[in-house]
Amino acid sequence: MHKLKRTANLKKISGYSLLLLLLINIAGCRQNSGSTTQSEETTVKLVNAPAFNADSAYAFIENQVKFGPRVPNTPAHVKAGDWMIKKLKEYGFEVTEQPFKPVTFDGKTLNARNIIGSYNPAAAKRILLAAHWDSRPFADKDSTRKEQPIDGANDGASGVGVLLEIARTIHTSAKKPEIGIDIIFFDAEDWGEKEDMQPAQDKVYWCLGSQYWAQNLHKPGYSAYFGILLDMVGAKGAVFPKEGMSMQYASSINNQVWNIARTLGYGQYFIEEEGAGITDDHVYVNNLARIPMIDILHQELNSSRTFGAYHHTHHDNMGVIDKNTLKAVGQTVIQVLYESNSEML
Repeated sequence: MHKLKRTANLKKISGYSLLLLLLINIAGCRQNSGSTTQSEETTVKLVNAPAFNADSAYAFIENQVKFGPRVPNTPAHVKAGDWMIKKLKEYGFEVTEQPFKPVTFDGKTLNARNIIGSYNPAAAKRILLAAHWDSRPFADKDSTRKEQPIDGANDGASGVGVLLEIARTIHTSAKKPEIGIDIIFFDAEDWGEKEDMQPAQDKVYWCLGSQYWAQNLHKPGYSAYFGILLDMVGAKGAVFPKEGMSMQYASSINNQVWNIARTLGYGQYFIEEEGAGITDDHVYVNNLARIPMIDILHQELNSSRTFGAYHHTHHDNMGVIDKNTLKAVGQTVIQVLYESNSEML
């Protein structure tokens, strides 16, 4: 994606007992009073889940980049969206397209569309997975070609690639979850104000697709037990602290997902520290759609470059993508789905 994002100061959602009830094999977690969070060291027995194929996820990212920058109002954007729809249908997902026409901070009207794929659409218990699929229309953090769009290999394409591979894995696995799974590719996430601009006071221009979806659900009364957003999840050496807004809205979910990652052996990626609160798509899913959602998001702690040196530059290309990172994220999310499936409510 993304974002030059701002820390959001939104009220904590009330009324969610965060029913986790779902991941019954996972022990409870506690939050320290300081800025870091630490899960209790417990032995966690996980159910069997299919293997995530990082080579395939890498290929899905590469295919997106080959279309060119997926900037709304361009042929590459249309072709990439059509390809994603085709893939979701190929993997047995019911697809809903949600066209909308947001206006950007610089006054452009976009031909945008959210893409929603539903597995087991009749199932009452649903888990929501999401990523944004557009790429930044300018390289405002670069020193050259600042007005040209970026590849967005990590910022956008990596989350989509992981989710497409999860869809493919479920489709080809002999053991399929009985829960419902919804994959949403949010559009128009990354057309926020440029690096040297002050943010607008009356409107948030980031995350336009999730703002639209959260106020215009693709199915009346749609809800999910919880959601996971993936953003910038493919870079070499990436670490995923517990994003601040996720801990505000859905700390129980966040802690249990990190416990699963640690049990799988991915503790060096899913670190036991709390990161900054970021204005990302999950904020609107939480605040407007009232679905508790966490954000798995790369942040560089103790650095002036919160999202990496390549962020919003032309260096965000396939050279930054690492299959080991993709494996850690993808396998963790698949395991979360199968743990959720182990208790049928």
